[in-house]
Amino acid sequence: MKATFQKPTGQARFFALLALITVFFLSVLGGCNSSPQTEAAPEKKQRPILIEGPMPIEAEKFADRLKNVKEEKAGTFEFYLGTVDNYPVIVAKTGKGMENTAAATAVAIERYNPIAIINQGTSGGHDPDLHVFDIVLGERTVNIGSLKTPHYQEGEGIHPKEWIPMDLMASEGSAGEDPDAENIRYFKGDKGLLAAAKAVKKEHEKGKVVEGTIGSADVWNNEVDRINWFHENYGTSVEEMEGAAGAQIAKAYDVPYLGIRILSNNKTNGGEYNPDTAAANQEYVYEVVKKYISKLKSE
Repeated sequence: MKATFQKPTGQARFFALLALITVFFLSVLGGCNSSPQTEAAPEKKQRPILIEGPMPIEAEKFADRLKNVKEEKAGTFEFYLGTVDNYPVIVAKTGKGMENTAAATAVAIERYNPIAIINQGTSGGHDPDLHVFDIVLGERTVNIGSLKTPHYQEGEGIHPKEWIPMDLMASEGSAGEDPDAENIRYFKGDKGLLAAAKAVKKEHEKGKVVEGTIGSADVWNNEVDRINWFHENYGTSVEEMEGAAGAQIAKAYDVPYLGIRILSNNKTNGGEYNPDTAAANQEYVYEVVKKYISKLKSE
């Protein structure tokens, strides 16, 4: 029997066209979703290295070396955001003293999430074997202003050589009454930062570079007997007014930390003050940072 052909109705043609359009859009969408392997993965944001310096002469020479610099302020603290070898580096001018340094360090950690912190600047010598322009890498940093006096009645005098170290982090109770707080609290320098610093020792030609103990307090010691007492009882190589505060905050946030201090004077051997030491230290720290960046990039 001969088959007969029936011309499609208008409604049938409409549904056929709708089906074709649907297939076309599904194929386009499928093509868009099938190409992630050809797209570049988003670049992981690099955490900056934070360099701290108390005074302008201890911060601005390093800041001058940064590329693509942008300045920001928080309170009285100034931050210079830039790069070294295309890696983010921030220089913080913290201001002098323990309180300023602690606050500036906490602000910087909260704002910038640094991968490491180097606190650097000038210092006074405690070790008679060290001289002006020598540099101390803070294998340890200690607060030499956290002290408890022994019990003496009125008229019995002041006995600073009998003062006792007081560890304010020993417990949540009263440090004055807790015998466990009568210990010296040392903050150890980060091994990775120390390794980078030791690797570029030869870059500092104006003095030697040694590992030692950095003492910090809101006190300027000019009494040689007092300086010798700290050197003998705390093992201090130098003293300054910031490092232990930065180390304590860095430890609270679990951020790698290292103090690097150059001797600007040394009363134990007659070494007279030289302000040029601040710039020399920043030149050396710049080499340390470059070495540390190369390590980060290789990981």
